[in-house]
Amino acid sequence: MSSLFRLVSALPLWLLHVIGAALGWVAFCASPTYRRRFIDNAARAGYALRDVRAAIAHAGRMVAEAPRLWLWPEPPACEIRGAECVQRAWGQGLGIVFLTPHIGCFELSVQAAARRWSPEHGPITILYRPARQRWLAEVMQTARNRPGIQAVPTTLQGVRQMIKALRRGEAVGLLPDQVPPQGLGVWSPFFGRPAYTMTLAARLVQQTGAAVILARCERLPRGRGYVLHLEDLPQPLAPTLDAAVLQLNQAMEYLIRQSPDQYLWGYARYKQPRAEMHTSAGADAPPEGRA
Repeated sequence: MSSLFRLVSALPLWLLHVIGAALGWVAFCASPTYRRRFIDNAARAGYALRDVRAAIAHAGRMVAEAPRLWLWPEPPACEIRGAECVQRAWGQGLGIVFLTPHIGCFELSVQAAARRWSPEHGPITILYRPARQRWLAEVMQTARNRPGIQAVPTTLQGVRQMIKALRRGEAVGLLPDQVPPQGLGVWSPFFGRPAYTMTLAARLVQQTGAAVILARCERLPRGRGYVLHLEDLPQPLAPTLDAAVLQLNQAMEYLIRQSPDQYLWGYARYKQPRAEMHTSAGADAPPEGRA
């Protein structure tokens, strides 16, 4: 399987995207559960299927482009827009928390940012959960620890390393719309429905005074590359945890509405959190009437 993964990584990006688009539609048509979740999540945000049907193909493109992103020594071409907000934060001596939802090529977001800024400002730290399959775990370990990227485990020790990085004036990257384990989040509205939402992003900012940079890596047509859009959080992060988490959820909604046809609407955003880590004091219970 590892050899096949490496073989696929050698295909041109345009061909990977053609193959991925087909895979996306096969998955959509073959899985009633995935199809229903995709349509329901999009409808909750106010989109009919016809409005976001392109996202079906983009979900497949995300899978097909992964071998190339993980195994090639250099990331694909990626234009960066809004770099001045990053320069401004570092000019003020701040660490940076890059936040991006499951949109476009979020895997490339950290690679492009690391290539641009890590030589001067140190590595970008990300959380990393090893895959269960041995061959995939080995591939991902190589992929995550690319030049300019420091992958740390999804443990308390990993969180401490992120805090230390921010206090050194470095950067970290997170996907705040990812459902955290039980005890590590709070229930907060996301497109109008309570979703179990990580508190880590808000806590990192509140504890270190880091700047928040919103990121969205857009896939260009016909494999012509990518554009990484960067911008400041519109308002300073709220001082209370619940308000800060809601604010970040709203920021993710804003980013998704910039490119709704590239968001992973089929992601199980409203699922129950898994109970695989120790719960933390103060985690909110799910609201009554949750589906």
